[in-house]
Amino acid sequence: MHIYIDADGCPVVEQTIRLARQYGVPCTILCDSAHVFQDEYANTITVSTWADSVDFRLVNLLHPGDLVITQDYGLAAMCLARQAYVLHQDGNWYTGENIDGLLETRHTAKRIRRQGGRLRGAPKRTLAQDQAFCQALEQRLRVVTTE
Repeated sequence: MHIYIDADGCPVVEQTIRLARQYGVPCTILCDSAHVFQDEYANTITVSTWADSVDFRLVNLLHPGDLVITQDYGLAAMCLARQAYVLHQDGNWYTGENIDGLLETRHTAKRIRRQGGRLRGAPKRTLAQDQAFCQALEQRLRVVTTE
């Protein structure tokens, strides 16, 4: 297993690397050239700032059973199709059962915005979200490293 982080706008990069190091799981950070990430444990891949360039690079690196950290529903769907495990930054797993509903929600929100509507932004990130993320990731890493 390998962990890939869609790091553009991801608030849990440090937590992911810390847990990857703790469990001895290789980790790669993917970001565009507008962001800078460096870590002695994780490999960093920087791609151009073209739309979805990080997403396509990440999907092309995946193998079945790898784990992806992302908040992007479209990327999550592509990763699930490649038989990867996909975790949202809030600790929720993307699955074949929930991805269609999430994509539909994203499509509806986009349609509302195109028509001039406004939607509430995400509330400020909480400690509980960070804890839920770390708990979900650590639970998966425990399973993988004991197999």
